[in-house]
Amino acid sequence: MNRRHFIQNLAISGFSMASSGVMAQNNKEPARYTMLGTDMNGKKFDLNDLSGQTVLVSFFTGGCNLCTRDLKLMREFYVGNSRRKFVLLAVNIDQDKKDFDTYNQFVSLAIPKEQRFPTIWRNAPGHKDNFGSIVREPTHFVLNQKSELVFKREGTFQPDDWDNLWLSLS
Repeated sequence: MNRRHFIQNLAISGFSMASSGVMAQNNKEPARYTMLGTDMNGKKFDLNDLSGQTVLVSFFTGGCNLCTRDLKLMREFYVGNSRRKFVLLAVNIDQDKKDFDTYNQFVSLAIPKEQRFPTIWRNAPGHKDNFGSIVREPTHFVLNQKSELVFKREGTFQPDDWDNLWLSLS
């Protein structure tokens, strides 16, 4: 068994043990995340429509350098793994809609269509989600196919996060 397979098996075992431990301690189903809103094109969005896929939900602001860096790397991961039942969802948390619109203009001019992913403005009227307060930019949630939390990262993605994200696609 090569090193990568060993680490993958170890991580999968760890995820399984951690999940079963949480279930045994709490005697209840893990929380499912929800989100209802409107995407950058004005189309209604429901996180439930992505069930059956691993979803990376990234909360960001347009002026955040760490967010820009993470979203660039996540875009590359998205392009390479979109056929593996993986979706990247960007959730803008700017207070002013003009900042959200400016970000979307930049994306439409600079990013090829096949590399774009859903983007939502969290402060839009009628937006609802249960992700709680976002206190650090960026903040990322990886959800499994049942919209349950695999892991959360406040701040920039770390090297181990990429491996854990990749393993969550299995």
